[in-house]
Amino acid sequence: MDAAVLIPLYRDADGEVHVVLLRRSEHGRHGGQLAFPGGIREPADASAQATALREAEEEIGLPPAAVEILEPMPELVTRTTGFRITPFLARIVPPPAWRPDPKEVAEVIDVRISDLLHPDAYGESVEQFPSWPEPVTIAFYHVGSHRLWGATYRILAPLLPRIVAGEWPL
Repeated sequence: MDAAVLIPLYRDADGEVHVVLLRRSEHGRHGGQLAFPGGIREPADASAQATALREAEEEIGLPPAAVEILEPMPELVTRTTGFRITPFLARIVPPPAWRPDPKEVAEVIDVRISDLLHPDAYGESVEQFPSWPEPVTIAFYHVGSHRLWGATYRILAPLLPRIVAGEWPL
């Protein structure tokens, strides 16, 4: 199944770069997990980018006019559900207040990139998934009381040094 996500970045007044995440509502698919705004491509979406923009507006109230796509990132296939995700790195102008869709989003989480790069933010655990034959080691970032792992981790982790190096204008 095809899906697309937005990797929303912005620089605050102090010069800190932030990434905007959401925590999925408990009752939905991937319940309780941290994720980027995004979702399944619908027939009316003209492109994967259109999917990411539509979903960001629906899920957290980020209007497309406040988004500048910097670069599409390599497609990623999820390990447990088989989704093909196309991520789009974007510079955003955050709205005065996020408007999370309560059906899909439990909360919007604004994270400083510097916090993710702190050595204490990184962790690993051994997990057993029903669809996998044996336990596997999962890497994650601590984000408050939550863990950012899975496809979101696999998308974000290789981008962090590139963001800090200033590869994209933020």
